[in-house]
Amino acid sequence: MAVDPTKLGEAVSTVVWGLHSCTHRELTELGLELRLPIPAADTGSKSQRLEACLKALPDDGGLLQTAQRLLDSPQVSVRGKERFALEDAVWDAGTVIEIPGRVRRELAAAINLDELLYRQDRFERALERFWHLDDDPMALWTGSSTTSLRARIHQHVFRNREDWSAEELFEQLGVFEAGSARFTRFLEALVDPATLPDAGAQGRLVETVNTALAPTAIRLEQTGERDGYPHFQLLRTGPGAARRPKTLIFATTAKPDIRFLSVVDNDLEVLQGTDQVLVYDRLIGPDGIRWCDLQQWWQEKTGTDDIEQAKKDLYNRLLASMPSEDVSPQRDLYRLYHRIYGARASTLPALLPEVWLHWDHKTVQQRGVEALLNHRMDFLMLLPGGHRAVLEVDGRHHYATAKAYEDTVRGDRDLKLRGYEVYRFSSTELSNRHHAGPLLEQFFTTLFTHHNLTIPPAEPHHTTPNT
Repeated sequence: MAVDPTKLGEAVSTVVWGLHSCTHRELTELGLELRLPIPAADTGSKSQRLEACLKALPDDGGLLQTAQRLLDSPQVSVRGKERFALEDAVWDAGTVIEIPGRVRRELAAAINLDELLYRQDRFERALERFWHLDDDPMALWTGSSTTSLRARIHQHVFRNREDWSAEELFEQLGVFEAGSARFTRFLEALVDPATLPDAGAQGRLVETVNTALAPTAIRLEQTGERDGYPHFQLLRTGPGAARRPKTLIFATTAKPDIRFLSVVDNDLEVLQGTDQVLVYDRLIGPDGIRWCDLQQWWQEKTGTDDIEQAKKDLYNRLLASMPSEDVSPQRDLYRLYHRIYGARASTLPALLPEVWLHWDHKTVQQRGVEALLNHRMDFLMLLPGGHRAVLEVDGRHHYATAKAYEDTVRGDRDLKLRGYEVYRFSSTELSNRHHAGPLLEQFFTTLFTHHNLTIPPAEPHHTTPNT
């Protein structure tokens, strides 16, 4: 979804103005930590400094990153309605799965509330993470409340379980009127092992939820494990849907030599060594594949204990899979990505080169008109939430003939219908590094912001993994 600048600006302004309780020194330190444009302490009162800060806040993507830093900072206490407003503004700016109110009510009516109360303490923590439970202002003076939503939940859900159904609880929480981003996160939290540490109960609840969601082409699917329990995420199904990758063959310098060890179980074996083909054989979780995930996998695969050497070896191994001409825009994109982010790339999505999309044991000439096109992707990024971004670097040959252009646009349509985001760069715009660096930094900043990824602050001197 697009950023709502008014909603986002109001949420950020409320939190920033709440810093008025800080000392002048604390304001200065927070300004540096959160990259807030707070003037120096000798420029006026705290109110004047914060007013100047609010006027100087960036727009659009920059404001969204400011909001995310405010949410992530342990130094800023954002609670209650202010935190929820800030979260809604940030979450709504990303990719949102819409679930209609009618489906929400049908889902709530189908849930057995007793299933959610396996651990009351954990369930209560999940509720307070997403909903305003302490809504009695008198509790600030008395220290307790019998009328707050928290108190009513204790009475009607925990102590007297027959009083409220799941539907009534959802009604009291405001679940049916909440934004879709908050609702989907809450639904995922209900089946998370942190809330429900019982695999059987998780399975029953997931089945109930998926039955109610069936008309929407949305379902909870297992995308990994946490502490030995399944971890689920809401994913779209059908055309254009994101699914959990099962086989990732990448960084190839030759066509993979593949055979089926078991056709029934879809067990594949690649017969080449790591100098020609890499196969990522781990379960890909909700965070996608970050550089740190790839590096850990590489260390275990190669038996390397030296972390810095593993970084360099992995970086160079991926680089070696790309075209090796003197002028190689694909290599330039890869190098610039790591040059821009340096050590920060560790927690960002890995830029995976030469990833196989299609594979056929026959050649295009042998297969004829039924041949699959666009066998490999120049780069693939597996982002959080099952999202996939394809980056293609196009030379002149992509558009040299009508047939080449037709194949390119047809391949894009196929990718998009399969749920990939496709971004193309021309070789000419990457050939000038002075121009390509800012262009790529802006692109990746926008891409990561769109997917609610926080970009770590830049270090004074960062280097690429192979330096």
